[in-house]
Amino acid sequence: MDYGICLPNFPGGASPEGIEAGAAVAERLGWSTVWTTDHVLVPDADAGDYGRIYEALLTLAWVGARHPRIRLGTSVIVVPQRNAVLLAKELATLDSLSGGRVIAGVGVGWNEVEFGNLGVADRFHVRGAYLDETIRLWRHLWSGSREPFRGRFHTMDDFVFGPLPEQVPLPIAVGGRDERALRRAGTLADGYHSSATGPARYAERIPVVRAAAEAAGRPMPSLAARVRVSFGGGEVAGYAMRGSPDEIAGEVRAFAALGVAHLALGFATTDPTEVTARAERFAREVVPLV
Repeated sequence: MDYGICLPNFPGGASPEGIEAGAAVAERLGWSTVWTTDHVLVPDADAGDYGRIYEALLTLAWVGARHPRIRLGTSVIVVPQRNAVLLAKELATLDSLSGGRVIAGVGVGWNEVEFGNLGVADRFHVRGAYLDETIRLWRHLWSGSREPFRGRFHTMDDFVFGPLPEQVPLPIAVGGRDERALRRAGTLADGYHSSATGPARYAERIPVVRAAAEAAGRPMPSLAARVRVSFGGGEVAGYAMRGSPDEIAGEVRAFAALGVAHLALGFATTDPTEVTARAERFAREVVPLV
């Protein structure tokens, strides 16, 4: 199993020191990837979770400059809240400057009020279509093609795009649990990236992804899961790999048996010392049991 860490770029208590601690311990442990979470301007009802959050791509740029061996992923960026062309430029620039280390984890989002706060309220109810077109547009721009692009949301005839990403292709992973997201992963993406989902529920999604990939004549996307870790079983609501090291290792083995190749681990703390200690404990007590 390949491991990464979900950087504590949110919630309250998030700090440069905590983000740096997460990146540093992941690199030191030989984990492959750091992941950032994305929200921009949530309503007051969601302030406890996302009221304080360091911007996803800028955080990765900062971390990537400080840690040159680690991959940089978004888990996941809410594409329909943004200008697709500008986002293509930002991702390509980061990939070029980092020497080809970006993973574009993407999703449609869920917070309708936040869409309104960002001036794109009309996009909320067509956000799936917007993401589908965005992925196709990115592939077009990142290929270096100057052929016209015509879609529902974007039409361009005269354009030049550069720099191109270092990676060919720059990997795109789709997140989400809705069947439309699963089909999108199979039809358009290089990977599927779940969140807060255990192995049993994950297993139900794989046939949908595989069928969509086969229908599109594409290879099966790689499989990853974002999971929270709770030693002892407390402090984390919803699904987490929780309990003793052996119990947590059992969950890792269950994911591996499904073909999940990467786990993005969240440790439910923004404290720099605790981020480091919990990641090191996972590496010391859980990984040898897998």
